[in-house]
Amino acid sequence: MAAARSPARSHDHAGPLSRAGRRVGRALHRPLTGTAKGIRRATHAHGAGETGLGKLIELHAVNGAGDVMITVALASTVFFAVPTDEARGRVALYLAITMAPFTLLAPVIGPLLDRLPHGRRAAMAASMLARAMLAVALSATIAHGGIQMYPVALGVLVASKAYGVVRSAVVPRLLPPDFSLVRANSRVTLAGLLATGAAAPVAAGLQLVGPGWPLYGACAVFLLGGYWALRLPPGVDSAKGERRALLLASGAGASSAGASSAGASPSGPGRARGGGTRGRGTRGERTAREPKPNLRTVGPAVLHGLQANAAQRMLGGFLIFFLAFLLRVHPLPGQTAAVSLGIVGVAAGVGNACGTAIGSLLRGHRGRPEVIIATMLSAVLATTVCAAVFFGGLMVAVLGAMAGLTQALSKLGLDALIQRDVPESVRTSAFARSETALQMAWVVGGGIGIALPLNGTLGMSVAAGILALGALLSVRGLIAEARRHGPQGNTRRARVA
Repeated sequence: MAAARSPARSHDHAGPLSRAGRRVGRALHRPLTGTAKGIRRATHAHGAGETGLGKLIELHAVNGAGDVMITVALASTVFFAVPTDEARGRVALYLAITMAPFTLLAPVIGPLLDRLPHGRRAAMAASMLARAMLAVALSATIAHGGIQMYPVALGVLVASKAYGVVRSAVVPRLLPPDFSLVRANSRVTLAGLLATGAAAPVAAGLQLVGPGWPLYGACAVFLLGGYWALRLPPGVDSAKGERRALLLASGAGASSAGASSAGASPSGPGRARGGGTRGRGTRGERTAREPKPNLRTVGPAVLHGLQANAAQRMLGGFLIFFLAFLLRVHPLPGQTAAVSLGIVGVAAGVGNACGTAIGSLLRGHRGRPEVIIATMLSAVLATTVCAAVFFGGLMVAVLGAMAGLTQALSKLGLDALIQRDVPESVRTSAFARSETALQMAWVVGGGIGIALPLNGTLGMSVAAGILALGALLSVRGLIAEARRHGPQGNTRRARVA
C-alpha cells in the first residue's frame, strides 16, 4: 500500500511545480508571440496577406537585418579600427576591389535573371543562402583585415543586388486590389528600414563579443531568409511572354512602341489600350509589326527619373565617405567623432524612414512619380546649397536627414515609373540595369568624397554641383512628362496613386 501511495504523492508534488513552470513559460512566451502576431497583422493588412505581399515584406525585413550585420562587421574592420589616413586608403581599396568589379559584373545580373523567369523564388533563396555561406567565409578573414576579405565582400554585394533586382520585379505580381505601386514599394522598403534599425544595435553588441560574431548572426538570418523565400506564392514565378530589355535613351515613337510591347502582357499594368494586336494576323506579321521591347519603348519618363536618382545616389555616396572622414577629424562642436557620426547617421536614417512612410500616404495628383522625383531633387539641391553657405553641425544633420528623405521618395518614384511604363515582359531586366546605373553613381560619388580635401564648405559646394547637374538634365523633362500624362492618364496607365 505504501508503494502504491508513493507514485500518487510524487504526482501530487509534481503537479504544482509543473503548473508553475507552465505559467512562467507562458509569461515569457507571451511578449514574443504578441510581438510576432502584431508584426504579422501589420505586414498582412489591406489585402497584402491574401496576395502574398505580406510575405515579401517580411522577407525584405530579414534581408535588411542580415545586410546591416555584415555592414557593421566590415565598417569596424575597414574604417573604425585604423587611423584616419590609413582608413582612407582602406576604404579606397574597398571601393576599387569590390565596387569596380561590381560595375562589370552587375550588367550580367539582369540577363542572367532574365533566363530564370520561372525561378524567382529560387533566385531569392539562392541569394540568401549564398550570403549565409559568404558571411561564414568572411568571418575567417575579417579579424586580420587582409586583402583576401575583399573578394568575399564583392560576392556579398553581388548577391545582395541580385536579390534587390528580383524583389523589385516581383512587387507588381503581388499587388493587392486598389493598392498603389508607390504604397506597396513604401511598405516593403519601410519594413527593411525598421529591421535594419532593430538589427544594427544587435550587430554592434555582437561586435563587442568578437569581430566574427556579427557575421555568424548574419548567417543565421540569411538561412531563415532562404527558407522564407521558398514560401512565397507560386505566382511569383509566372513569366508570360517575358523578354529582355536594353537600357537605352528614349527615341521617337516611344509611346506607340510601348503600347504594342505592353500587349505581350495582357495582365500587367502596361496593358495595351484598344485591345492591342493580340489575335489579329499571323505570328510572323505580329513579329514584323511589333519591335523588340527595350527601354526606348517607354518614353523619356524612366530615363529622366533615372538621371535624377543617379544624382541623388551620387550625393549619398559622397556624403557617406566625405562626412565620415571629415567628422572623424573635425567632429561636431562638443561631441566626439563617434557621436558626431552617429548623429548624422541617425538623422539620415530617420529621414529615409520618413520618406518611405510619406510615400505610402501619397494620393492622387501628389502621387505622380514624375512630380515626386522632381520635387525631391529640387528640395535636396536647395538644402545642399544652404549647407555650403552656412556650413556647420546643424546644417550637416539637416542635410543628412533631407538626403535620406528625398532619396527614399525618389527611389520609390523611379520604381513606380518602371513598374508603370516598362512592359512586364522586360521589367526584370529594366530593374537590373537601373540598379547597376545607380550603384555606379554611388561609387563615383564615394570616390569623389574620398579624394576631396577635408573642407566642409568645399565639399558641400561640390555636392551642390552634382545635384545641379542632375537637375539640369532631368527636372524639366520630368515636369513635361507629368503635364503630358496628367492625373487621368496616369491613373489609366497604372495604379500608382
